[in-house]
Amino acid sequence: MFRHATLCLGLLVAAFARPLRAQEPGLHPQSTQYEVPTDPLVRQKLEKWRDQKFGLILHWGLYAVPGIIESWQLCSESWIERDSTLAYEDYKKWYWGLSREFNPVQFNPAQWAGVARRAGMRYVVFTTKHHDGFNLFDTKQTDFKITNGPFQDHPQANVAKHVFEAFRREGFMVGAYFSKPDWHSPSFWWPKYATPDRNVNYDIRKYPGRWRQYQEFTYNQISELMHEYGPLDILWLDGGWVRPRETVNAEVRAWGAPIPEFSQDVNMPRIAAMARQAQPGLLLVDRTVHGPYENYQTPEQRVPDHQLSTPWESCLTLANNWGYVPHDQYKSPTRIVHALVEVVAKGGSLLLGVGPKPDGTLADEAVTRLLTIGQWLKVNGAAIYNTRPTAHYQDGRTYFTQGPRNVRYAIACLPENEAAPAVIEWTGNIPRQGSAMTLLQTGRRVPWTRQGDKVRVTLPASLTQQAGSYPALAFAFTAN
Repeated sequence: MFRHATLCLGLLVAAFARPLRAQEPGLHPQSTQYEVPTDPLVRQKLEKWRDQKFGLILHWGLYAVPGIIESWQLCSESWIERDSTLAYEDYKKWYWGLSREFNPVQFNPAQWAGVARRAGMRYVVFTTKHHDGFNLFDTKQTDFKITNGPFQDHPQANVAKHVFEAFRREGFMVGAYFSKPDWHSPSFWWPKYATPDRNVNYDIRKYPGRWRQYQEFTYNQISELMHEYGPLDILWLDGGWVRPRETVNAEVRAWGAPIPEFSQDVNMPRIAAMARQAQPGLLLVDRTVHGPYENYQTPEQRVPDHQLSTPWESCLTLANNWGYVPHDQYKSPTRIVHALVEVVAKGGSLLLGVGPKPDGTLADEAVTRLLTIGQWLKVNGAAIYNTRPTAHYQDGRTYFTQGPRNVRYAIACLPENEAAPAVIEWTGNIPRQGSAMTLLQTGRRVPWTRQGDKVRVTLPASLTQQAGSYPALAFAFTAN
């Protein structure tokens, strides 16, 4: 009887939740301040990360079971929609009860890593815990975890461990996503009080001992990840509203998220010292909390409108949602390639979000798109990987990057489902007189001419006859 009622409730909530897409009111804006790391090992790793350019972020957890927005329906803010006939406390019990149903028996991290490698990705960020507090690693701090449910006897039950290992075998830089807020923890959302918004639901000034318990809980969980899960390159901390009070400035207030009148400081100096002792050179990404623990910035669901000189990544989704949602609408490979080109030309990296299904597999539609993106990168990757931005980075739909040894790349983004034109033109980034122009798509030289500041490149006739075959065409040359 209970299981039948739970299933009915889950279907009802999933249907009601479908319009929510990638928590628009919950997006993390980009910090406008940046502090350059002083640790030489961190600076070295940061430069290595900047060479990778294309990464994968995997949101996976209880929310995959009913196929709803990740965690956020637990939150009682005005933009969140739930079935009005359901009592809020009943909804929370149902949601957290999904831990008894989450049983990804087809979990195959080697397949995930293989697809990501063939997609041309070079680094991964995996959700060890989202805001709902459900842990995808075998933490000793709580029983609310993947190793304490129907999946506990599976040989790969300690999911995060096997994900990290699979991606390391494919040569990826590896990052652990960790949510600073934990809505399941009684020392964050105290059952004594209601949970009106995303913040801690009691006054920390009045109950400092309870907050110290939460600080210790957070420290211990991150310590487990740092000490028991092999080499890690990135600690990617989400939930930027959990921050020291002194970092809440006019910019943060303008984001529109609820801000309490007390500090929600998890003691990042202590966490960072421990983490870097265990993982020397670790990149810390304390999202939107500008300062020494935000080693690169993370604008979400957008590409900045101008070039940035600081290290950054755009976090975009392959479909409309971060996690798995049935019948989601996927972006085309061409659209993702264009976003990647623009991001890299503006000095950033692209972290693309894909949500695995509740059975542990990747949706066929996601795999198909990722592999198509990888086909383009296999031929044109020299214009993306290991590059840096140029001063003149864009002319219309043509973007420019700088490779090693004074090699310049021009990447012309083509309209979707149209044949390539007979001629590509751009202004600026003039090749050195007499130098060769190579089309990466064919590996062959193409003729070019110069008229003042304009470059005119003539394409092979074979390219102009194949509509939609090329998301973008990249050209390599020696710059003036």
